[in-house]
Amino acid sequence: MDLTHTHLLRKKDIGAMLASYHSPLKKELKTFDLTMLGIGAIIGTGIFVLTGTGALTAGPGLMISFVIAAIACLFASLCYAEFAAMVPESGSAYTYSYTTLGEIVAFIIGWDLMLEYLFAVSTVSAGWSGYFQSFLAGFGLHLPTILTAAPGSVPGVTSYFNLPAFAIIILITALLSLGVKETKRVNNIMVVIKLAVVLLFIFTAVRFIKPANWSPLLPFGMKGVFGAASSVFFAFIGFDAISSSVEETLEPSKTLPKSMLMSLGICTVLYVAVSAIMTGVVPFRMFAKYIDHPISAVLIYSGQNWLAGVVDLGAILGMTTVMLVCLYGQTRISFSMSRDGLLSPLFSRISKRTGAPVASTMLFGVIAAVIGGFIPLADLAELVNIGTLTAFLLVSFSVMRLRKTQPNLRRPFKTPWVPFVPIMSMICCIFLLINLKPVTWLRFVIWLAIGMVVYFTYSIKHSKLSPVQLAKADEPEEKEIK
Repeated sequence: MDLTHTHLLRKKDIGAMLASYHSPLKKELKTFDLTMLGIGAIIGTGIFVLTGTGALTAGPGLMISFVIAAIACLFASLCYAEFAAMVPESGSAYTYSYTTLGEIVAFIIGWDLMLEYLFAVSTVSAGWSGYFQSFLAGFGLHLPTILTAAPGSVPGVTSYFNLPAFAIIILITALLSLGVKETKRVNNIMVVIKLAVVLLFIFTAVRFIKPANWSPLLPFGMKGVFGAASSVFFAFIGFDAISSSVEETLEPSKTLPKSMLMSLGICTVLYVAVSAIMTGVVPFRMFAKYIDHPISAVLIYSGQNWLAGVVDLGAILGMTTVMLVCLYGQTRISFSMSRDGLLSPLFSRISKRTGAPVASTMLFGVIAAVIGGFIPLADLAELVNIGTLTAFLLVSFSVMRLRKTQPNLRRPFKTPWVPFVPIMSMICCIFLLINLKPVTWLRFVIWLAIGMVVYFTYSIKHSKLSPVQLAKADEPEEKEIK
């Protein structure tokens, strides 16, 4: 095949997509459901785990770190919202890049998003396992040590398999296989419960704040604040999964922008409130002793032990919804790439009974479960950040490019203050990217290299936009004319 510049950068036409739009997926999601989906993705590991690490890095300035990370996500979400309202296909940043930057760029970003969602599910499962075991310990129940963690993940502990992490991913996979209607019901219930737990924590702990603990506000200066912002950015990962639900959303041009901004706003307020209370109740250096369960530590420190078990339950539900939304996003990205011919048809095969891509859901669920059960994930978590930031960067650039190349397209929602907002989004993403470790960049390059092998050996030939596939698509019409 002639691998010309044109072939590598061939684009999907938004006008043609709108004219021929038809989805086999069931439309079940409304604004409330999507907002719950966003909150489900955001409120979890960030509040229940990363706040402890962030407090040690930024001190009381952690609340500022969350604001910085949220601002970066806000700029990106405004760019996402324009595309989500305008483009009728699932696929999130992958689909948006396909319409503006070309096929090979779209493949790269889709490949990145698969990395993001897959490792997010596996990484969060490890934190879920820790809280679940803590919850069981409250009832005097303990798992055999060899089944409590991945090999080598806990110094001084001999363990061969993280059974809770494996089991929860398998259960989530089974739920997603039932279809989006059942998934949204379970997600909504869990999100309501965990929000209640977070609010209960806020109203219980706020009266134990000692303002002296907030001084100095920036013990490590702005360097500590920016460092914490780079790490707690993981907390906001997943809100972009909302945009991958467009084909299952009622009135997506209205509901998607609203739900993305609402979920991000609600979660930012909660993150800032919780981090302010944490560092106001407990001197921030003490979180070194409670790095894995900082929220419970605040309650124990303030003498509210009765609520610690409730917080463990909230953490379990919080992380469950994060994994649920991320695995959902994973399957919808691969569905879109498969439908475009860039991945095997297996990933776009829809169950007639559930209206969901069951085969790909089960495949990715098993892969994520095996990774969570057997592989230490501490060093791989930053790969989730790099994949997401790259997606944000390209979507922000795509908004500006499409405004110039196709200014007359119908845009039900417009990103305000273009090019200021997209440029600020890109600056924030680049700033956070350069703060990642060199080893993360190395692993990212290796992942991209694997992706390029897949693209040039399979995707470029099977793409629905390739000359061969376009000719096949025209064959029936030509026979009818004859």
